[in-house]
Amino acid sequence: MEEEFTAVVPCSSLAVDSVLRFATAGVFWGFCSAPYDARKRGLTGISQASFVAKSVGKFGFQSGLVAGVFATTRCGLQKYRKRNDPLNTLIAGAVAGAAVAAQTRNWNNIIGVACLVSAFSVAADHISRAN
Repeated sequence: MEEEFTAVVPCSSLAVDSVLRFATAGVFWGFCSAPYDARKRGLTGISQASFVAKSVGKFGFQSGLVAGVFATTRCGLQKYRKRNDPLNTLIAGAVAGAAVAAQTRNWNNIIGVACLVSAFSVAADHISRAN
């Protein structure tokens, strides 16, 4: 069923769907974690609200970025290679992890996050294929 779905739907539609879903999840994560972090830093009032708003935006943007890069890369690789295998997921996870870690400008962080996101992506893909 998945091969039929990805063969019919354009990569841009899959990317937009992934961005919207994961950005929403990132916003919710920001709303849950940011007030705790603000209290931990001793912020109150307007400074706390500002910190929460910035954190919510940051988490939403980063989650959406990772999802969009991953979905676009994976779909593009599937169409280019004409295969739906774990190698597409491995490469897409590495590219998405490197994209989000690029802001650190530290090669050790970029490589580490790329490997981590890639490993989690392949594990999730393996679990979804097994079911």
